[in-house]
Amino acid sequence: MMKRKTRKSFPLRLTAISLLLLLFTAILPSAAGAAIVATQAQKTGVTVQSNDKASIDASNLAEGYVIIKYTGGKDVRIKAQVAKKGGSTYSYDINAKGNPEILPLTEGDGSYAVSILENVTGSKYAMAYSANLDVKLRDPLLPFLYANQFVNFTAGSAVDKQAQELVKGLTDTLDKLTKIYDFVTSTLTYDMDLAKNVQPGYIPNVNDVLAKKKGICFDYAALMSSMLRLQGIPSRLCIGYAGEIYHAWIDVYTEEAGWIKEAVKFDGKKWTLMDPTFVSTSNSADAVKNFVGSGKSYQQKYVY
Repeated sequence: MMKRKTRKSFPLRLTAISLLLLLFTAILPSAAGAAIVATQAQKTGVTVQSNDKASIDASNLAEGYVIIKYTGGKDVRIKAQVAKKGGSTYSYDINAKGNPEILPLTEGDGSYAVSILENVTGSKYAMAYSANLDVKLRDPLLPFLYANQFVNFTAGSAVDKQAQELVKGLTDTLDKLTKIYDFVTSTLTYDMDLAKNVQPGYIPNVNDVLAKKKGICFDYAALMSSMLRLQGIPSRLCIGYAGEIYHAWIDVYTEEAGWIKEAVKFDGKKWTLMDPTFVSTSNSADAVKNFVGSGKSYQQKYVY
């Protein structure tokens, strides 16, 4: 049995002490990146491995994702694991109704084990099906351009229409990024009730987040990442620690700068860290800017 990761909940509790302990620093961009690759239409049924309990559709390995389904018919908790050889193990809660779910292959080229597990009792799980997959990405940016279970968007949705409206008439990536960032941080408010009561396995529904105009850090990051990907801008939804707080934020890729870690704001001279949740909940207070301005505040654990 592979090691399972226990997903933590995402209550974001800002404290003046934790924010004021960190000093502001500018984050310089990485080396300029290559042109952003175009996505392709999803393929299904080309390469499928399965048994009577589950299926793993590997038709889109080169694009950076797999499509899995649990078909065992049991009304129990189902998990999936994606583990790269020599890398991390990612654990997901998936539905038991046979609906397909997209899981990203975010650790690049290599050998992956993809497994689907059934709950037996308590915290014990039994293997329903597992497959080993050799992955060679068409481009390393691709896992961060498609929808997946955590960044779950669709063309023509309310989120897509909102993103199109925001960037209408814009051609520059930085201009699009700024419009989307400003919209998310000015429109959403932090949902304290959800933060206090969020359940393990919570996954954002970005259309609901947009309609309610509030959410927790996971919602902010998923909504902004969805809008960016819908515009062909690669973004990584990151989960880890901001100080001592379990948190979610995003990295953004531009052709000019490559990957900008935790940075989504450019003042014309330098990039600075502007985590969308912290900036929104603080009304851009200086203490929060100082906190998100320090790369040392962030410790990434997983990326989607």
